[in-house]
Amino acid sequence: MIRINLLGQVKPKSARRPVDTGAALPVLFIGIGAALGVVVLGFFYYTWQKQLNQENAQIKRLTAEKTQLEQTKQQVEAFEKQKAVLLQRVSTIEQLQRDRTGGQELLDMVANTVSRTENLWLTSLNRKGPALTINGASASINAVANFITAMKRSGYFQKVEIKESKQDDKNMAVQTFLFEINAEIAPSAAQSKAASAPSSAAPAPAKKG
Repeated sequence: MIRINLLGQVKPKSARRPVDTGAALPVLFIGIGAALGVVVLGFFYYTWQKQLNQENAQIKRLTAEKTQLEQTKQQVEAFEKQKAVLLQRVSTIEQLQRDRTGGQELLDMVANTVSRTENLWLTSLNRKGPALTINGASASINAVANFITAMKRSGYFQKVEIKESKQDDKNMAVQTFLFEINAEIAPSAAQSKAASAPSSAAPAPAKKG
């Protein structure tokens, strides 16, 4: 329908309603807070991710070092075993050398001691380092006692002890006693003999000019 203004008056314009911004502010704050939250979470995520990568790298490095140390430990253990074997071989060689040294002198001393004891003879002589095991037979117990006394007085033997002495049951026709004696070679015997031996050539007295 068309309306005609017959009065000729201008119709006043309707006033615009003011925009209500009170409802928009909370939405704006929520948006800003959400944006800040995303930024903060992103920063923490980046920091944690960086720290996690560093920890993983350190774990890999420590694992590699552990593997290398285990290999080094195995090599050291192998070297220690080889060292022990070599030391055992050297010790055996030195022991054999010590056993061989003075062998003739030992036989001479035992022979001289036996020769000074009547009705006694030896059947075996075993040496292990300075330790001796002597087996023999005699016509009486007194002969065994005299042999032990002669060994002690020789100065070449020490810790002379009789381990076993019994009558020989296999030979009942003749009274025979079997014996076993343990002794040690005195460590100072060879040194004292070397020191007491006269020198081959005495120094000539100095001439007065």
